[in-house]
Amino acid sequence: MTDKKPIRVLLADDHPLVLEGISARLQGEPHLEVVGTACNGREALEQAERLQPDVALMDVSMPVMNGLEATQAFRTRFPSIRVLILSMHDNREYILQLIRSGASGYILKDVSSDELIRAIETVHQGGTYFSAGASQSLFAREEALVAAPDTPDETPLTPREETVLRLLAEGGSNKDIARRLGISVRTVESHRQNIKTKLDIQTAAGLTRYAIEHGLAEL
Repeated sequence: MTDKKPIRVLLADDHPLVLEGISARLQGEPHLEVVGTACNGREALEQAERLQPDVALMDVSMPVMNGLEATQAFRTRFPSIRVLILSMHDNREYILQLIRSGASGYILKDVSSDELIRAIETVHQGGTYFSAGASQSLFAREEALVAAPDTPDETPLTPREETVLRLLAEGGSNKDIARRLGISVRTVESHRQNIKTKLDIQTAAGLTRYAIEHGLAEL
């Protein structure tokens, strides 16, 4: 067997003690490697360009450039780097904005170190990860849209629409999805509207919840 390369992690938080604590915990795992730390979003981008990490673990509230702005910049400049948000805020709008901006996951700072490691592993493998507190905040207002008692088990979507929905749930933009599927952005927009119409779900959070509950995406 050949040894797998460790997951290269970049940490960004404006609290030195938080950086030190997380770095020390992750460095204790042989399959994880902390390649750099940053105290704000701009510094995280500079470090990412130089170090090319696999996963960027970032706080939301940082000076100079916050986590939301940095996530948007990562999506444009470094689309292969998965962004995982680690924050004390469970505000629904915060989470929604970060998902729309390209974050692959959102976990609260009260999670255990084991869950933090599991989240890093999940987003590195291409999945999405939301801690229990983040999920509760994110999906609490979507229950009526996606949990109707008479909803059939079988999805009304075509295979291509299911693929588009999965990529949307993973935080992909119309442009990203078009590139991955080899179709036009207009076609993606058409699929997206068809999905919303068929499912009668108009919000990104609702679509993400539907995808997760129907096995089209992983939480």
